[in-house]
Amino acid sequence: MRSRDLEAVAQALVADGKGILAADETTPTLTKRFDSLGITSTEQSRRTYREMLFTSPGAAEFISGVIMYDETIRQMSSEDVPLCKTLRALGILPGIKVDTGAKPLAGSPGETITEGLDGLRDRLKEYHGKGARFAKWRAVIRVTDTLPSAACVNANAHALARYASLCQEQELVPIVEPEVLMDGSHPIERCEHVTNVVLHTVFDALFEQGVAVESMLLKPNMVIAGKECTHHASVEEVATSTLRCLRRHVPAAVPGIVFLSGGQNAQLATAHLNAINRLPGPKPWKISFSYGRALQDPALEAWHGRDENLASGQTELCCRARCNGAASVGKYTNEMENEMESVSLSADDPPHHRDWRDD
Repeated sequence: MRSRDLEAVAQALVADGKGILAADETTPTLTKRFDSLGITSTEQSRRTYREMLFTSPGAAEFISGVIMYDETIRQMSSEDVPLCKTLRALGILPGIKVDTGAKPLAGSPGETITEGLDGLRDRLKEYHGKGARFAKWRAVIRVTDTLPSAACVNANAHALARYASLCQEQELVPIVEPEVLMDGSHPIERCEHVTNVVLHTVFDALFEQGVAVESMLLKPNMVIAGKECTHHASVEEVATSTLRCLRRHVPAAVPGIVFLSGGQNAQLATAHLNAINRLPGPKPWKISFSYGRALQDPALEAWHGRDENLASGQTELCCRARCNGAASVGKYTNEMENEMESVSLSADDPPHHRDWRDD
């Protein structure tokens, strides 16, 4: 795939009014979520759940790509079609998580380094052959009064850059995800300072590794106070701090920024994204979403592991995708949430609504 083809994939992932569904939870993580609802976690139940999400009627109008887990990209749909092909038939680009998780960083107590570089070239080649057109790697940065250490930031930035370079070599668009965690009691100012340092270091490393930034996407955290902080910043404060940070450190050549939700509830993640897009001033990149639980949680709760609830789960996914699609262009409103609450649909029909794109 030539560089302009990679650029076209990156641009397609941040098409107006669209974002990415992150459905790449590891088996242990998804099992914990199933356990909390009394759902038995098996390969079949996990496939049923993810196929439900992927094929939600109307969701493809707002979902440009799906990040899958290794198990999922190898699975067949209920119609005996590879799930990658199911997504492509709906006009959704298949993606794949390729890191192998965060492990303790030697010499840095309380910090982690994301692993998975060994053998990555061959895995990327295999995933591309299975239909993936983009990939994701997540680095995890913990915040305290003294952390992160320079060693942690530098090590994770270097790994992200090596991963991104290998992706482009193997004709996959890399999503670079340096997540500054919400866990902790730090104020929003501390989060902004750490996020500044992390983004600066990551883009230096990307440059050193020869990554073409016009053929990648950035998946950062929003600048937000720690969950245990006594002062929770307003939606407007989060938006202002986040956009200021991005303007200072993200090159204009990057096609898009697709935020992670990072533990925010579904409606707050949407409100923050909308507020960022509504701020005045230059935004040289598309600003959208790559949400996991903020898209999935309402659908998982509605489905509850029961076949008779599949349509309800799909309706919830589509509703949240629609709200986030509107937020990605600054057209989300509280009235949309009220409208979604009243939606009652058959299994075959997408939500009926006034189209915000006509405003």
